[in-house]
Amino acid sequence: MAQLIVRNLDDDVVRRLKQRAAERGHSAEEEHRQILRRALRTSTLGAHLVAIPDVGEDADFERSDELPRVLEL
Repeated sequence: MAQLIVRNLDDDVVRRLKQRAAERGHSAEEEHRQILRRALRTSTLGAHLVAIPDVGEDADFERSDELPRVLEL
């Protein structure tokens, strides 16, 4: 398994990383791994939008500006 060394971090960044890790009940190293995993996920909003199936024409989803509108509750 690969290792990553991060140099020249501000003391405040390290302190906040350790604090965040403690709040979640794991080590600063594990917190660092989780932050990197989340930051590098390939799944994005754009990917989700592209994956939405084609379920109709744009006109099917147009809003009516006619007032008053009848609402069924």
